[in-house]
Amino acid sequence: MISHPRNARNSFTATTSRQTAEAGKESKIIRLPRRARDDGGSRTIVDEMAEFLLSRRALNCTPPTIRWYERCLGKLRDYMAEHELSAVRQISAATVRRFLVDLSDAGHSPGGVATIFTGVRAFLNWCKVEYNLEAWEPLTGTKPPKRPQDPLQPVSLAHVLALIDACPIGKFTGDRDRALLYFLLDSGMRHQELSRLRVGQVNLSTGRVEVRWGKGRKRRVVFVGEQTRTCLTAYLKHRPGVGKMDPLWVKADGRGLSQVGIRQIVRRRAQAAGIREPGMHAFRRAFAINSLRNGMDMITLKRLMGHESLETIQRYLAQVDDDLRLAHSRFGVVDKLTQGSD
Repeated sequence: MISHPRNARNSFTATTSRQTAEAGKESKIIRLPRRARDDGGSRTIVDEMAEFLLSRRALNCTPPTIRWYERCLGKLRDYMAEHELSAVRQISAATVRRFLVDLSDAGHSPGGVATIFTGVRAFLNWCKVEYNLEAWEPLTGTKPPKRPQDPLQPVSLAHVLALIDACPIGKFTGDRDRALLYFLLDSGMRHQELSRLRVGQVNLSTGRVEVRWGKGRKRRVVFVGEQTRTCLTAYLKHRPGVGKMDPLWVKADGRGLSQVGIRQIVRRRAQAAGIREPGMHAFRRAFAINSLRNGMDMITLKRLMGHESLETIQRYLAQVDDDLRLAHSRFGVVDKLTQGSD
């Protein structure tokens, strides 16, 4: 084992943590490792990773995205330290494949390995261009592991109603939580997006909701229906004088609810209802699957959910196809005909 891993790890962690902490603060100066010579002789993997993260910040990636890159590259950094590799040009296609196998052996799921590979691949492709490594091909013949196509389980509508019933009517927290739960299911928004909503982003007349801080800083428009708007109006009556720029979802003391706060609301209501706590993304899946069951087309659903491709929507559609299969097994014409003739 070589002597640099501990120092490399500390240097990389300190550098990237400082970058993330100062994201969005233009008055701060980020001190990165000294730019290496063009021959790459003094450039270490820590230097290269730090410069890659700086490039992501220059592209205006969000702090959560930066942290995701840090986690992915941290796995590669640790693997390289363990195998006495100190610079990116020492990585070959065989190195990448062994790295993926090592992740699987360490207990990462196929989906987890594929996610880490996505971050590492972006880093390696960036290094190839940034450092003019024309003959270097670390990804040749290397593909990410196939992601499992297991059904994406939504929260059941019966459980949603149980959560709603656990919210006392007429009280601030009860009216807020009821509106929030309906909003999660009706809009298909991520709970991170929900925590950033301002009052003025919701039109109580039309149900139009402007998502200004979606995943990857993308904006989109979603809608909520009449029942959700009715519950939202009841909740806002507890907040006389509320302004358009005030947070939509707040605690009793007026401070905005965080993502953690929203999860805690769901947890408390699940405990009160005597049901298993649903994951936050389960509401989004329920929105997608039930929208398809109710006849929404895939393109519209993709736009409402903010997906760039139809891949995830097609996984939801597969579950709707299962509905059709079960219905046909019960009501198929030929089976009914032959059963009746026996």
